[in-house]
Amino acid sequence: MSSWTNGSSNLSYTSFVLLGFPGLKESRALLVLPFLSIYLVIVSANALVIHTVVAQRSLHQPMYLLIALLLAVNICAATTVVPAMLLSFSSRFSRISLARCLVQMFCIYFLIVFDCNILLVMALDRYVAICYPLRYPEIVTGQLLAGLVGAAAARSTCIVAPVVALASRVHFCRSDVIHHFACEHMALMKLSCGDISLNKTVGLTVRIFNRVLDMLLLGASYSRIIHAAFRISSGRARSKALNTCGSHLLVIFTVYASTMSSSIVYRVARTASQDVHNLLSAFYLLLPCLLNPIIYGARTKEIRQHLATAFQQAQHQVSSEKLQPLPSHRELPA
Repeated sequence: MSSWTNGSSNLSYTSFVLLGFPGLKESRALLVLPFLSIYLVIVSANALVIHTVVAQRSLHQPMYLLIALLLAVNICAATTVVPAMLLSFSSRFSRISLARCLVQMFCIYFLIVFDCNILLVMALDRYVAICYPLRYPEIVTGQLLAGLVGAAAARSTCIVAPVVALASRVHFCRSDVIHHFACEHMALMKLSCGDISLNKTVGLTVRIFNRVLDMLLLGASYSRIIHAAFRISSGRARSKALNTCGSHLLVIFTVYASTMSSSIVYRVARTASQDVHNLLSAFYLLLPCLLNPIIYGARTKEIRQHLATAFQQAQHQVSSEKLQPLPSHRELPA
């Protein structure tokens, strides 16, 4: 049963039904297996790279620790979205309270913004490492790194909190069905029955300002980094610096291209079906989580070497167990 509150003569739902991919109707259950498989791959791939960084003492350096943190955020983001998505495919478990909906909304957007802020910290780390290599150990200390990560988390909270706070003050009386697999801001705002112009303005302004500022900072950092890398006399060191920057730039492109393309299509293609918008949301929420560990695992030489060594050891252990001779008849107990 739906719950209502009556305040100032305005009725408002306090619980909702998450209905992901509504156009598929009863066939939505068929989506459980592919999305569950994607989730398991995301968790396994990210956890494997994180374990490699944590287990290898030689990788306990700022760049690799930031990569591990980024991948940990990927696991959290996927865990925030996919279990709720799978439950939304079942009519028995798809109901969610307004409080839980707002918490999920905050977690989704916080993790997205925090992911982008970690990329900014990584850009700063690479800037110091390549432009000031001799002073890098004394500049980028553990204390500075912890402070930058804390600042990134605080900035993420300040960006997301106003949007969620404004959403919590809206009255929802049009319906109690959210045609989405998660509590996205605009999906919830479609159910409002009052003036939400402030919510739309704040949400759009925050998103544009945040994206433009991030792109300017990243562009300025990596232009200086690439310029400094080409001035390195050693060809091997230059190649290593450019390869590292290439991995970071590829991740940045994946994150920003997926989020920006989804936002543009959402606002331009208003006549598109709700299933298309659901698919685009799944695309920008899960694609970076899926690709980031592959990019860093395949393109970062030190991580790739440790992963290859771990796989070889695992294969050798399996082969040794298979080749272990069985006891002869004389060795068998009487």
